[in-house]
Formats: sequence, C-alpha cells, structure tokens
Amino acid sequence: MFLLSNELYFPPVTEADVEGILAIGGDLSTQRLLLAYRNGIFPWYSDDEPIIWWCPNPRFVLFPDEIKISKSMRAVLKKQTYYFTINTCFNNVIKNCKTINREGQNGTWISEEVIDAYTNLHNLGYALSAETWKNNKLVGGLYGVKMGNIFFGESMFSLSPNASKVAFIQLVQHLKNEGVKLIDCQVYTNHLESLGAKMIDRNDFMRLLEQHL
Repeated sequence: MFLLSNELYFPPVTEADVEGILAIGGDLSTQRLLLAYRNGIFPWYSDDEPIIWWCPNPRFVLFPDEIKISKSMRAVLKKQTYYFTINTCFNNVIKNCKTINREGQNGTWISEEVIDAYTNLHNLGYALSAETWKNNKLVGGLYGVKMGNIFFGESMFSLSPNASKVAFIQLVQHLKNEGVKLIDCQVYTNHLESLGAKMIDRNDFMRLLEQHL
C-alpha cells in the first residue's frame, strides 16, 4: 500500500489491493482531490483513520440512459409531493449526509475536514448538491463532483420516503441534458442498483474517464 507524501502524486490504479485501496495519507487539498478524481480515485475513511484513497475493481456506475424508474417512483414524481433544486444549500446537504443514521454503519466518514474540502470544491464550481423539499423543508439530497461529462457521486440522505431517490433521478435527468455520460457511484448499494447502476471492469471505467473528462 502506497504512503503518500506532500507531493501531488498517486500510484497507478492497477496497484490497488483486492479491496480497492490504493494509497493512504496525503491531504484533502483541492489540487489533490481534483487529481484523484481525474484518475478515478476517491477518499473514503473514518475519523480515527488516515485518509484512505480507493479505486475499486469492478466499479459501480450508472449510465444516464439506463436509469430505471419504477412505476411506484413514477407515481411519486407525478404527484409532485417533492420539489427539486440544485445548489441551493450545499452545506446543509453535506451536513445531513454526515448526521443521517445508516443501517449497518456506526458513525460516518464525513468529518469536518471532508466538509471543508468539498465546500471548497463547491465554491470553485466542481462540487454540487441536489435537494428535495417538502413543505419548504429539506428532506433529501445528495452531493458529488462534476468534471467534464462525468459526475462522481459522494453521498446522499433521506428524511422522508423516496426523497433521496427523487433527488437522484431528477439530478441524473438534469445532468443528462447537460451532456453528462457517466455517473460514478463508486461502490455497490442495493439502493442504486434498483435505479439502474451496475458493475463494470475498472479498465473500462478508466477508458470512460479518459473519453469523457
């Protein structure tokens, strides 16, 4: 496992171990984060750990043209119980992602260091948030990083049934209209598989990065 220094460098992604861990250490500077995303690498670690950088194989992705919207979700969208916005409250979205309880997880990887780093990316126009609202209250959303024609999803939350799904579906449709060709979901979840995400080989993922960044 590669130990990062202050140098802005990552080893080749083929050096990742079987779990997908490529390197540890370094920092969450804007320059390092952008270099990481350009190379298919993302940070994911707990508060009591050093920064851990990942590039798993296979990679979990969604092609916008392949998004699955169930009949029940179409009914939810048609009812317009929720309304959708983009980039109206990035800070609130990432803080909700930090504090939401998740089944099978103790704590969160979203530390204050992570919040500061991604807020900086947001202020520079790289990170964005999608929000769902009900009765003028924020009830769901997600955030991630957009570079070129690829969106790298980071985390989502839901305080009301289907609220995060509404945010995700509407964001994917919005990004598709903007020319985005790939949504990087990073690692497998049942939630995103139900919406059309699937595993692809890391080599294929890297080729898509080269093509669409």
